[in-house]
Amino acid sequence: MERMGMVIGIEPGKIDEYKALHAAVWPQVLATLAAANVRNYTIFLREPENLLFGYWEYHGSDFDADMRGVAADPETQRWWTFCAPCQVPLASRADGEHWAMMRPVFHVD
Repeated sequence: MERMGMVIGIEPGKIDEYKALHAAVWPQVLATLAAANVRNYTIFLREPENLLFGYWEYHGSDFDADMRGVAADPETQRWWTFCAPCQVPLASRADGEHWAMMRPVFHVD
């Protein structure tokens, strides 16, 4: 299992919309994440900086292939059309990233 963290900005005027979307995530989106070996997915909001921090545990063996599967799912693609306008990707993110991936520096069980 690999713990993974990521960060992205959020439009201040879209915070309520984003919260409402995530209060009722579409079942197919959740099923697609589960099929991609993603578990314990949590998104945190930090105000007033307006940052979203995402955390999940990846339980698979081929992360890139699993993420391609997520990206290929039509319902997930449709979900992203609602979420993406709320988000502000960081200028420092790597090429091809929407959410900027983070490196772990500490963990304790």
